[in-house]
Amino acid sequence: MSTTSDDLFPAKPEAETHELKRVLGPKLLLLFIVGDILGAGVYAVTGTMAGTVGGIVWLPFLLAFVVATLTAFSYLELVTQYPHAAGAALYTHKAFGIHFVTFLVAFAVVCSGITSASTSANVLAQNFFGGLRINGWMEMPAQGVITAVAMGFMVLLAAINLRGVGESVKFNVVLTLVEVIALSIVIGVGFYVMTQGTGNVGEIFVFNDYQDKGLFLAVTAATSIAFFAMVGFEDSVNMVEETKDPEKIFPRTMLTGLGIAVLLYMLVAVSVVSVLPPTELENIREAEGAALLEVVHKGSPDFPIDRVFPFLAVFAVANTALINMLMASRLIYGMARQNVLPPALGKVLPGRRTPWAGILFSTVLALGLIWYVTSDPKSNIVANLSGTTAFLLLCVFTVVNVACLVLRRKRDPNRKVFFTSPGQLPLLAALLCAFLAGPWVGRNVIQYQIAGGLMAIGVVLWFITWLVNRRTNRAEGEPVGTENIGKDDA
Repeated sequence: MSTTSDDLFPAKPEAETHELKRVLGPKLLLLFIVGDILGAGVYAVTGTMAGTVGGIVWLPFLLAFVVATLTAFSYLELVTQYPHAAGAALYTHKAFGIHFVTFLVAFAVVCSGITSASTSANVLAQNFFGGLRINGWMEMPAQGVITAVAMGFMVLLAAINLRGVGESVKFNVVLTLVEVIALSIVIGVGFYVMTQGTGNVGEIFVFNDYQDKGLFLAVTAATSIAFFAMVGFEDSVNMVEETKDPEKIFPRTMLTGLGIAVLLYMLVAVSVVSVLPPTELENIREAEGAALLEVVHKGSPDFPIDRVFPFLAVFAVANTALINMLMASRLIYGMARQNVLPPALGKVLPGRRTPWAGILFSTVLALGLIWYVTSDPKSNIVANLSGTTAFLLLCVFTVVNVACLVLRRKRDPNRKVFFTSPGQLPLLAALLCAFLAGPWVGRNVIQYQIAGGLMAIGVVLWFITWLVNRRTNRAEGEPVGTENIGKDDA
């Protein structure tokens, strides 16, 4: 099943080539990267992390940033050498030239989008009802109602996706500002409490071993959880064909975006520790995706800001979910069009010219996933979904880091080099990503079950498609049909 590295991404004849408009300069690219990293992640994982390590909850964010940055170095080396909007799948195929391996990486990215969107849906529902409760409009409903709203939100996303979403990078500026404002409220509340002399400043450097793991295992487990909040930077490589002079501005801009995100996260962590005493930090994991809402509510009893905050959080989280489902459905469409998934999944809605089959497939998977995770009343829904997302992407990042080393050896010595990850950092990054993906970090077994189940669905579909291709003498990577997603599509 091996092939040359260009077979899966065949070059179009010159007459058919249509270049994307390069509209992103450094500022817009920076806002895109920051906006993509911020969002559901910090809302989803902060409570679980605090319930694992206590006062030093800022440390796992810092360590996750280090691992993410090492991986970002590899992405930067690859994106400046191969400035095409295909990301991890392109780099994997260029390095190894095996369709099945490329498929596994691409489908893992699809699954990570679905699990991330499902996480966002649950976080959104929890913050929505939390806002209604704080405003005195209703009491917190049963978990079944929260799950129903989360699933209803996924159906709404499918309807929006089918309608066709013409994304504007400038609109992303507004969304990013909302996300920053929401996190700034958390930070402001924490520092306000400290200025009043009632904050728990002394707890910031205190490790609380709530789960009897020991310092190393507890911090490692929390770092694995925190990684979910750092992902998103890798999506920016898909904007490379719409970026002005990407070889020059991408490295500085991506690393700056990561730095801004981790700074905000660490300040949020300090605020959480300042507002909540150790006994509440231990139990904050029970709040799941509404942990930051609890911090704002407790830290600002005399201000109405806690009545607005949950709805800002809903807005930020909804944007994350929409972007993830857009990405997942388009990747499914693309793989179906390249004959690595059943061609039926590449069907396009005639009027709207949106990939309805890919949207339906990804939505059904998301709904089934939410139902499966919530079927166990004792499970931490948000933690398991976010952990599955982190696991899938850690596996993808491991492959990308190895691909970076392989492609470095294949590099044309006469080709200009714009960015190179220092020394053997890609190898270190691959080892760290693989380590954080392992069971020794205390990852719940259900996360492996979810990831394995989703990937098994993809492999079965791939195998069916492979059998059909053999019977019809059609090769993988050979486009099917002539439909295209319309100009109003994302």
